[in-house]
Amino acid sequence: MATSRDANPPPLTPHTITTDGRLRLVTSHSYIRAQVCLGVRKKTALCCPPSNLTWNMHERKLLSVVMTTDQMWSMMITTRGSLPLVTILMMLINKLRRNCETLIHLIKGNIGTGILAMPDGLKNSGLYTGVGLLPLISIICIHCMHMLVQCAHELKERLGISGMDYADVGYHAFATGPASLRGLAPVARSVLNTFLTITQLGFCCVYVVFIAANVQQVVDCKLPGNGIDIHGYMAILILPILGISMIRSLKVLAPFSLVSNVFLGLGIAITFRYLLQDIPSSYDRPEFKSWKQLPLFLGTSIYAFEGIGVVLPLERKMTNPEDFRGCNGVLNTAMVLVTCSYIAVGFFGYLKYGDAVHGSITLNIPPGDNLAQLVKILMALAIYLTYSLMLYVPAEIMWPHLSSKFHSTRGKLLGEYAFRAFLVMITFILAAAIPNIGLFISLVGAVSSSTLAIIFPPIIEMVTFWPRVTKLTIIKCFIIFTFGIVCFITGTYASVQAIIEYFEHSDIPVPREVC
Repeated sequence: MATSRDANPPPLTPHTITTDGRLRLVTSHSYIRAQVCLGVRKKTALCCPPSNLTWNMHERKLLSVVMTTDQMWSMMITTRGSLPLVTILMMLINKLRRNCETLIHLIKGNIGTGILAMPDGLKNSGLYTGVGLLPLISIICIHCMHMLVQCAHELKERLGISGMDYADVGYHAFATGPASLRGLAPVARSVLNTFLTITQLGFCCVYVVFIAANVQQVVDCKLPGNGIDIHGYMAILILPILGISMIRSLKVLAPFSLVSNVFLGLGIAITFRYLLQDIPSSYDRPEFKSWKQLPLFLGTSIYAFEGIGVVLPLERKMTNPEDFRGCNGVLNTAMVLVTCSYIAVGFFGYLKYGDAVHGSITLNIPPGDNLAQLVKILMALAIYLTYSLMLYVPAEIMWPHLSSKFHSTRGKLLGEYAFRAFLVMITFILAAAIPNIGLFISLVGAVSSSTLAIIFPPIIEMVTFWPRVTKLTIIKCFIIFTFGIVCFITGTYASVQAIIEYFEHSDIPVPREVC
């Protein structure tokens, strides 16, 4: 029974905003009457506290009130000490700022050389076939990202372990799953780390080919007849890439990533200026190419959508992780924007250049135009500044297993530098072996990206939630798993076959771009 003091509470003590941007009301009064307007559309007010109100039921003391994003939008608190509107706006702005930061990081984690290869992907599928399949592949990849995040949350509640990465989720899923599979937990971690390493090193190989090809076009126009082929330009790039690869701190790499984002955005924006000029009719482009070439498109598309490795770290660093999921959460919003960007670049790039499109659309824009040369330089610099970030993951996975061989601090430091240089040389050797951006992207997408982005998530979900898995979930996971296996087998076979054909015709002279 509430007392008269409870019925007429004195004014609230001043409110505060915590360092993480959430509103916290702290008061020593025994009761607060609040009206939270949650039914905005119906214009009704519910006389109830927020769902996450924390009470000490014995002392009837309000300990804290923390408002979620949805409550902020529709909040109307009426007390004798009412909240200033500016406070609510500050809360909302701070929350939106943090979500936008995660949104930008998630977009950057998915957009790279893959978006520039989408026109080449549509060359292997046909114009409307590719445009129709891209949203389907996007939905599958996004759902797999949600599956991984959901499994991480389930394992966190089960074990009380936070800060898990992709390999950790796989390990703990098997370690706490069915008894017959628990012995496979170390194997699951090793396999996931292996494919993560292969994927990131594959990205580095693509980056080497991309930088060399774009620099070659610019230099060949300025210095025609220099006689340097793409392998020569790769050799010239070894020292600059070795230099940036020696940076071991993510904090030091952060400014490089920021500059890379700016260059990449400017390059894509200027590229659209060329794609939207003198567009031919869509009737001039085939709707469907052939079943033989379709797996190459699948490999390129999955390579482009393979951002599943950055999902867990970004979700973990959010102030309010619940904003990451949901229909209009950060993950879905970012991936919808990414998908639209892929479709736009792929559609207009293939529509503009047809079967003459290269593995990177930047290689198709007029090489003699000064603005086009600026685009190639900007994109080459953007990818160059990102190389060390791609190398960071395999170095962090493999080096701890080797560091025990060195005993002194100086020895470990020199050993890590030597190991990073070894990884860089491996990427250069592989890039020089297959100096074709489109084929390399398709091969990496089929072999490793399809495994991480599509094959493993349904397996992890089944193991994590077993035996509480419904029949519908089993059917869904089986379909996604089967699709991933088909992409892996057919994409790898088609990519290897295309690479063999590429080398069989390597003696045929390729005409230089006319500037």
